[in-house]
Amino acid sequence: MSIELDLAEIQGDLLRGYTHRAAAYVFVTVHEVAGARQWLGDLLPHVTTAEPWSDRPDTTLNLSCTHAGLAALGVEQAVLDSFPEEFRQGMAARRDHLGDRGPSAPESWDAGFGVGQVHVEVDIHAKSAEALGARCQWLHETIAGAGGAVTLVRDQRADLLPTGRDHFGFNDGIARPAVIGCEPKPRPGDGLPEPGGGWRSIRPGEFVLGYQDEDGGRPAAPAPPFDRNATFEVYRKMHMNVALFRSYAEEAGRAYPGGAEKVMAKIVGRWRDGTPLELAPDGPDPAIAANPERVNNFRFADDPDGVRCPLGAHIRRTNPRDNDGMFGGKLSNRHKIIRRGRPYGPPLPEGATEDDKQERGLVFRCFQASIARQFETIQSLWVDDGDGLHVGADKDFLIGDGTGSNKMTIQGSPPFVLTPQPVFTVVKGGEYLIRPSMRALRSLAADR
Repeated sequence: MSIELDLAEIQGDLLRGYTHRAAAYVFVTVHEVAGARQWLGDLLPHVTTAEPWSDRPDTTLNLSCTHAGLAALGVEQAVLDSFPEEFRQGMAARRDHLGDRGPSAPESWDAGFGVGQVHVEVDIHAKSAEALGARCQWLHETIAGAGGAVTLVRDQRADLLPTGRDHFGFNDGIARPAVIGCEPKPRPGDGLPEPGGGWRSIRPGEFVLGYQDEDGGRPAAPAPPFDRNATFEVYRKMHMNVALFRSYAEEAGRAYPGGAEKVMAKIVGRWRDGTPLELAPDGPDPAIAANPERVNNFRFADDPDGVRCPLGAHIRRTNPRDNDGMFGGKLSNRHKIIRRGRPYGPPLPEGATEDDKQERGLVFRCFQASIARQFETIQSLWVDDGDGLHVGADKDFLIGDGTGSNKMTIQGSPPFVLTPQPVFTVVKGGEYLIRPSMRALRSLAADR
């Protein structure tokens, strides 16, 4: 199938992830329509599109808006009402659906999130911390020069760790959806499983409004100008308790054959170098981890009992592939997301198991055509509940909490049960946004 994408109208970082090491996520409140539209218009020439580049730029810039932000920018009520309910409500109002409870409840989020203050998000990616600092200073100056029409809410910085892994020590970002009509060339395992073997790329309408999706039609979309070449963005800041994760794995590893490393691998579904348990259940294999043709080329249907990769492992829950569970097979094809993000905060020294109280974690972002069908299905039915994967009330042991069964079962002879379930990750804030097309951005800035 050949599908031509209007790359000049699609913002960057959606179809092709940036490889820049440093990032900033700058959140802004709109106070006055005309001045805010003038400010947006001044940013428009700097917005990075999905068009390919011959040389990677030193920095990129992209814009997203919340529903409250669109209203603050003067978008007509009829257009505002055309957006899906979950987007209109916002992430904080969906707390029960998402499982944002206890320390992850919106009342405990960083100031500004979930209370209607975030209107515009400006993402900047840069080759270096120095380039990021200079670009952010320029952005802050544009905000200060807007005459009070817009003000800064938060400026969240993020940077790849020296190890290239996440704070828990795992090689992250391995699996990524392959989309028809865009580069780079897909690797085996990046798309959708084909009957009898092999993989195919995913129709772009699963992620970009206005194009054919896996149902054969076009995804439901808001009214123009937001109906084409746009995508919905989920932003979640997730604090990671690295010391607790390490100490828990060490304690459990004293009783589990394979020790702490295997406990961590069973929780995640991969060894820390990225080797999938499905392909190497007994230990990491550098030949697999370093081979793009192999590292993501596996399925779960041949492991229906979870002996190699536990049924409740993180990667099995968030991407069931061709698993035969209730939400596996063809049904899981409609719940893919394009995941983007960066670690934030300094790394905990290697081997340390005492919490140093530093802020560290992951800025999680994902793009999809439907927040409810894609992100919320994964979060509510696969992460916060286990019925769909036949693990009852077990929650995702890596990013869930212990309010369900308070355990995870590692299948085997005999099975091994991890309990109680600590809270390794805590949501510190989040928003639902739309990343408009360039046409829509021009419309937002037109009456300036």
